[in-house]
Amino acid sequence: MINPFSLEGKNAWITGAAYGIGFAIAKAFVEAGAKTIVFNVRHEEALQKALEAYKEAGISNVKGYICDVTDEGAVKALVEKIHAEVGNIDILVNNAGIIKRIPMHEMKRSEFQQVIDIDLVGPYICASAVLPEMMERREGKIINVCSMMSELGRETVSAYAAAKGGLKMLTRNICSEYGEYNIQCNGIGPGYIATPQTAPLREPQPDGSRHPFDSFICAKTPAGRWLDPEELGGPAVFLASHASDGVNGHILYVDGGILAYIGKQPK
Repeated sequence: MINPFSLEGKNAWITGAAYGIGFAIAKAFVEAGAKTIVFNVRHEEALQKALEAYKEAGISNVKGYICDVTDEGAVKALVEKIHAEVGNIDILVNNAGIIKRIPMHEMKRSEFQQVIDIDLVGPYICASAVLPEMMERREGKIINVCSMMSELGRETVSAYAAAKGGLKMLTRNICSEYGEYNIQCNGIGPGYIATPQTAPLREPQPDGSRHPFDSFICAKTPAGRWLDPEELGGPAVFLASHASDGVNGHILYVDGGILAYIGKQPK
């Protein structure tokens, strides 16, 4: 292969790619030659805002749809629509997700369930919908956006950690069950990324000092900083391309080294 990292001629469906990590991955895929980027959001307002953002980024080969990843019927209908309007889904990136930072003893069951449904059940539904056609073609790439919380726990994120830990194992099981069809399913485990979702954790305090969590993360990261969404683009292109055909069931952590680091010694 002249360029094993090329995505030329490939169609990629990235769930929830209206902004942040999903949007950054979409841009990287386009730069790698992807034919069409497909994304979905839950509301018309978010769809229009995202399409405008893609336009401003100079990306024209994009199709946006309204679809809730937790609605199995809607997802199946969307996959059929993508096949009719775009073509084969060569790459699925399960990116849509939410987090609720609530102490577990204060969290309602419905809140816990919502996180599980979007962050874990949604990827199961979407992967299940694209697998038959990938199996028929004997080719496909599925990338699940996991998290450091696939490996670690932390206060107030019980539902998120449970969902992302489950997503890690779903990734490995898809590899185990469908590897014989030349389908590779891997995960990306972002560290702390500077996105709108994490913005509240980086906001200065009323007295102008740094947010305590901001200081904590920078101290725990060998890189000494939050990562930019664009830094996930290269790893995502790798996992979506033929360069990773021999990689399956792997979680690629892009965390600035946090998982390898015990932290600085207190002064």
